[in-house]
Amino acid sequence: MNLYKLVNNIAGWVVFSIALATYLLTAEPTASFWDCGEYIATAFKLQVGHPPGAPLFQMLGRFFSLFAFGNTAGVAFMINAMSAVSSAFTILFLFWSITHLVRKLVATDIPVDKGEIIAITGSGLVGALAYTFSDSFWFSAVEGEVYAMSSFFTAFVFWAMLKWEDAAGKPHSIRWIILIAYMIGLSIGVHLLNLLAIPAITLIFYFRNYKPTARGIIVAMAGSVVLIGLIMNLIVPWVVKLAGLSELFFVNSFGLPFNTGTVIYFMLITGLLVWGLMVTRRKQKVLWNTVLLSLTFILIGYSSFFMLVIRSNANTPINENEPSNAISLLSYLNREQYGDWPILQGPYYNAPVIDREDGNPVYRRNDEAGKYVVIDPKKDMEPVYDPEFTTIFPRMWSGLEPSHETYYKKWAEVKGVPVTVTDQNGKPETIYKPTFRENLRFFFNYQLQFMYMRYFMWNFAGRQNDNQGFGNDIDGNWISGIRWLDEMRLGPQDNLPESMSSKANNKFYLLPLLLGLLGLIWHINRNYRDALVVALLFIMTGIAIVVYLNQYAYQPRERDYAYAASFYAFAIWIGIGVAAMAMLLKKFLGLRVSALVATFACLLAVPVIMAAEGWDDHDRSDRYTAREMARNYLESCEKNAILFTMGDNDTFPLWYAQDVEGIRTDIRVVNLSLLSADWYISQMKRKVYDSEPVPFSLSYDEYKSGTREVVYLSDDKRIKGAVDLKELFDVIHSDPKALQVNSSIGIVDYIPTSHFSIQVDSALVVSNGTVPPDDAAYLVDTLSWKIDKGLITKSQLMILDLLAHNNWERPVYFSTTAGETSYLGLNEYLRLEGMAFRLVPVKKPVSENAIGQINSGILYKRLMETFRFGNMEKPEVYLDETNRRMVTNLRTNFGRLAMQLAEEGKYKDAIAVCDRCVEMAPDKAYRFDFFMLPVAETYYRAGAKDKGARMLERLLTLYTQDLNHYFRFPGERINQFDYEMQQALSVINHIRQIALTNNNSSLKDKAETELKKQYDKYVQATGKM
Repeated sequence: MNLYKLVNNIAGWVVFSIALATYLLTAEPTASFWDCGEYIATAFKLQVGHPPGAPLFQMLGRFFSLFAFGNTAGVAFMINAMSAVSSAFTILFLFWSITHLVRKLVATDIPVDKGEIIAITGSGLVGALAYTFSDSFWFSAVEGEVYAMSSFFTAFVFWAMLKWEDAAGKPHSIRWIILIAYMIGLSIGVHLLNLLAIPAITLIFYFRNYKPTARGIIVAMAGSVVLIGLIMNLIVPWVVKLAGLSELFFVNSFGLPFNTGTVIYFMLITGLLVWGLMVTRRKQKVLWNTVLLSLTFILIGYSSFFMLVIRSNANTPINENEPSNAISLLSYLNREQYGDWPILQGPYYNAPVIDREDGNPVYRRNDEAGKYVVIDPKKDMEPVYDPEFTTIFPRMWSGLEPSHETYYKKWAEVKGVPVTVTDQNGKPETIYKPTFRENLRFFFNYQLQFMYMRYFMWNFAGRQNDNQGFGNDIDGNWISGIRWLDEMRLGPQDNLPESMSSKANNKFYLLPLLLGLLGLIWHINRNYRDALVVALLFIMTGIAIVVYLNQYAYQPRERDYAYAASFYAFAIWIGIGVAAMAMLLKKFLGLRVSALVATFACLLAVPVIMAAEGWDDHDRSDRYTAREMARNYLESCEKNAILFTMGDNDTFPLWYAQDVEGIRTDIRVVNLSLLSADWYISQMKRKVYDSEPVPFSLSYDEYKSGTREVVYLSDDKRIKGAVDLKELFDVIHSDPKALQVNSSIGIVDYIPTSHFSIQVDSALVVSNGTVPPDDAAYLVDTLSWKIDKGLITKSQLMILDLLAHNNWERPVYFSTTAGETSYLGLNEYLRLEGMAFRLVPVKKPVSENAIGQINSGILYKRLMETFRFGNMEKPEVYLDETNRRMVTNLRTNFGRLAMQLAEEGKYKDAIAVCDRCVEMAPDKAYRFDFFMLPVAETYYRAGAKDKGARMLERLLTLYTQDLNHYFRFPGERINQFDYEMQQALSVINHIRQIALTNNNSSLKDKAETELKKQYDKYVQATGKM
């Protein structure tokens, strides 16, 4: 082995080791929020996660989980470690890709001399380590999500194509192409993002085999895009779709057993591939033999999806969409659960619907009939929009929520042009249609600049903080650390208030960006072919994803992780920038010295600064908050309870806690977002672990797909008072047509009232603990409430079904984070018992604007004795925005309990609750905010006036700092903080009132003086009174 290869191999594994050590040291020891809990749970027991699935990730995750050696608390870390290992290999292949490309730029002879070796190796070190410590990639590397492994596949296939480039023309070089095809097939079982590397790979193939021309390059690029389309729209769906059609044909037409058609189909495909390979080999058709081999290996890799079908048939506890056969697998792969969005042609957000078309019918296996039957023909389900309101390249398309239209107008400055149309009542209506220019403005301002370039700059310029960005100057922007530049864009950057200080304030001083731009320019000048290859990888994994995702404002979370492969491509240019610098210095120092100087200077200026700045906000090594919050949700419930949740963060961590660590498996977690799906309702009607079936009364035919998706509420004046829910469902069961009516959109289901009631067995609810003795005086014999909506969804109908037939036998809870719309107007009958509200037949006084009553004894036991907080009290444990939201929820609950205890005269307990709240999330860990006002007020009321005064003084300082900062913004820029300024003024006024009530004259005077001063500033700055 020559010296260059030896150094290249050793240096690559050194970089791998640095990356692996970094990620293992900073990995979260348990599950994280968002999708991680679901991925870990489904990997641990090989279950079926959300569409379109990640079966290869799950199987490898299961393998890694074995190294927990039976310790279920260690499973999450082992799967997180899988992401760390995948990420470290990504860095390894990035290093080798950079050295391959740089060697072509600087090596003049073979063997490579020592100066060139230093320049090449230094380039690889700096580029690979810069990506190691980049914000978005590091974030994904330390948690059990698919993006780290997806990055590995992208890195591997790009490196493998470079290896083929070296080997092309030699015997057996085609094996690299086959390996790439196999890895692409495998990557489909992780994430489809890897397919976007195909255009760059195609260009490498083109440049190696043909003399490049402008026309040839364009044809090669167009061909690569077609190839992506073939894989995504032909191979991925049609392999399964044809299997489904075969299954329908053989089972329904010939009466053969289930799955016969699928077996015949795959036998036919296998036979055709084998025959094609034999024929092309015999006839020496090398190209077509290679194509068939590549297709074969793509399909072999893609076959990981068989795992989902196999495990779905095992009825695993998590079995999303139940892809138990080829027909349902197609729906799963197409993500039909999430709907579709336009890309090249489609409507504007306010386009009128002028007609409806039939959708794809939904089939279900019917064992009694021995065939597949249509349960939902999807009649008139697809809207047809007024062609006047459609456009090419539609960027402002979503009318799903009113907020989408609001933010489209904000980001695109929509004025529109008036168009008169006929509304549903036949009357003329004027709608302001956005112009195509406004459509493009939204694309450039929001989708491209805000949702891509901002993320790009996070990674290579610096990051302001980890608050989710909403377009203002203080949340989630990129910064550089160069004061004049940052202040020109974002206003004052010195003397920031303490509440705006953040460990995620990372300043790279534009150094990674500038080095990458130098590398890009030098790369173009020295080897435009390779530069074009890298540029295509950069564009396809960045801007092309922006175009494809077509995101509306605002997203539930930041989406930078989706573009990590684009940042990978830019890291290649960062590495090449080192070689460029070495070549520039070569004129003065000689190559060997210039390469050493450039390498060490760039190491210090880029990856070392990035690591130093990013370590504290990427270190999750002692953070257990997701698991402990999941435990807290579950421990908020009594035995055998039913807990309704809504989003990812109050569901997926709970799935992890139950399925992996076996925490409170007697609780049935029911996700309301999924409860509109017939397959999910059916699963809820089965026993899982220690949880009995949910007592729904509706049969499958009464809730199957296409049935009662929406039920309208119409108050019939003939109905006096509330309708008993059980009687209502008796009608649904016995005479469903009585609750149906013909309308302009066909037959619809309705309920002739929005006022409902449930009878209460007083003796039962007292005996089973639903109503404790100290609440017996508030017991009611009937729950009566109104749903203030014109319709309810199927999931809400199922809640009513449960309430009608539960008979107060099982405790029913709603998570506190599910949102008020999930409570169906039952607010006055909800009791706060921790991180969940329990439905109780009790009516007690509740403070203004508060949801749910409080039984201090129950809530005290939960918060003070049962709950765990996952080290959130430690200032050195970094709490990102999602974790901080959980702190806010806990502070709210502690404050409400403390106020209730003080109201009851239990002052000692009230002080203890306040103390625990401060200990749980001290000011040093997460700055005090207005949620601490009830705690401060309770300290006063309970006699701990010194503690109350110190907390109020602290809050006064913090909010005064905030106001002083806002007032430093010039002109109209201050108006973006109007809500925050009003809130701060309100807090200061509240502090004044508490001080006045409790005879703290000095604090009262101080707050009063500050309030007047700040209010005068506010009036002067905004012109508002």
